Amino acid sequence: MTWRAPAVERPDGSLTAPERELLQGYLDFYRSTLLLKCAGLTAEQLAERPSPPSNLSLLGLIRHLTKVERIWFRIHFADEPAAPLFAPELGKDADFELIDPADAQAAYDGLIAEWKLSDEAAAGRSLDDRFTFSGTESTLRMIYIHLIGEYARHCGHADLVREQLDGTTGA
Repeated sequence: MTWRAPAVERPDGSLTAPERELLQGYLDFYRSTLLLKCAGLTAEQLAERPSPPSNLSLLGLIRHLTKVERIWFRIHFADEPAAPLFAPELGKDADFELIDPADAQAAYDGLIAEWKLSDEAAAGRSLDDRFTFSGTESTLRMIYIHLIGEYARHCGHADLVREQLDGTTGA
């Protein structure tokens, strides 16, 4: 039996919640939106790049956002000894370029697992908690804002890729 990305329901979030809950709600909305764009597709479809010469695919987006979650929440903010997902010598676009449909389910499951680890890294921490990366001081609040923007941008990409794959459109 061929694996297909499962159906997804997006969470409802408050529009009047305190800042931390509001930011988490928007991040969770966009996280699930990415998976909604993948729902029902086979591993081969997830790996397809429908807009040459672009290296963009839904599987590449899944891998990229797994990498981004790990880098910001676990490596930079929590200072965990989490290994990079892709060896630096593979290049900055390895998450998009070195894809294989055989890895689609593991990549999909890995993104969901990384979300849990990211949420654990931020749990109980203040949005004002600071960290330093590359000599620049920042806060947990910045990570939430950055990741919401990252997901929103890539969900737009996913919209276009999905429409090119099978004509499916919608938020």
